[in-house]
Amino acid sequence: MASRLIEEDPQLAHQHALAASRSAGRVAIVRETVAITAYAIGDFALALRELRTHRRISGSDEQLPLIVDSERGVGRPDRALEEGRSVDRSTLPTAVRAQLAIAMSGARLDLGDPERALQELEIPEADPDRAFEWSPALFAARAAVLEELGRDDEAAEWFRRADIAADALDAAAGVADREVIVVEEIDLIDEDGGVDVASGVVPVEEADEDEDGNGDETR
Repeated sequence: MASRLIEEDPQLAHQHALAASRSAGRVAIVRETVAITAYAIGDFALALRELRTHRRISGSDEQLPLIVDSERGVGRPDRALEEGRSVDRSTLPTAVRAQLAIAMSGARLDLGDPERALQELEIPEADPDRAFEWSPALFAARAAVLEELGRDDEAAEWFRRADIAADALDAAAGVADREVIVVEEIDLIDEDGGVDVASGVVPVEEADEDEDGNGDETR
């Protein structure tokens, strides 16, 4: 219930999560949901407490970016950076590494260090020509830092790439399992689930199906 409500009514989602925690407080996903909904309503102290509990129960570091961002939310950017450095990033899933880079960059900005903030975003996942689920936020974060540095032309380009990536991912939603979507005979979804945004073209047409009803695989 909470996951369905969080975007349209985060406060109500949080109340549902709290209710669940009263009867299933030792279940990791319940504590995780309380944390996420607390973060969504700006209760960063509660989010931190619940995230740490979830981490202790589950042994997972996948919510580390939210821990870092919650430390920022309670006004502790130094502590946020310590948390981010506490884990070997190579052990994290790719999407989590990208989210962590964004959170760490934000902490650097909180400390008034935009140059280091930009360095935090210099990661392989920031491929300007491919769009994955994390790409719009990662590109936008880079643009914001460049803007802070007064590099307005570069910032505008990365904001543009963020928009293109978001549009491409929206257009590709629901057809990724078809393997390929086609725009002017260009394959846009690769085997890793990335969408080609190099040309600025977004997918608008599905690939033709073969006689068995399967998408045309042209990789």
